[in-house]
Amino acid sequence: MRIFIDTDVLLDVYFAREPHLGTSAKLLDWAEKNPGRAAVSWHGLANLHYLSDQGAEDYIKGLLAFCEVPSTGSEEMIKALELGFKDLEDAMQTSAALKFDAQVIVTRNTRDFRKSPIAVTTPQQFFRQG
Repeated sequence: MRIFIDTDVLLDVYFAREPHLGTSAKLLDWAEKNPGRAAVSWHGLANLHYLSDQGAEDYIKGLLAFCEVPSTGSEEMIKALELGFKDLEDAMQTSAALKFDAQVIVTRNTRDFRKSPIAVTTPQQFFRQG
């Protein structure tokens, strides 16, 4: 299975946000054991860096050891705009997931991905399903 990990999951682990830390960390452990089968977005990593006090460089480098960052550009941005999401950032995540050929987007924010052409699940549901 190829998965796309939404930024909220990365933030859960980086900031040790409870009650989400355990399941989000488990998802990153799964990704680490399955290198090349998980992706994160370029702009999601930028958001993570921006929100962190110390820049999160080591955390980001660690993620890049096992997570892919799909190349995105004008075509993917146009696709994001065409998806009709309320939140452009979520549409951009979806467009990056499409570029990666992800089978599922893993996020805690499933409500904002209702228009996604890719299946969407929470970290908890991901582990219940398989």
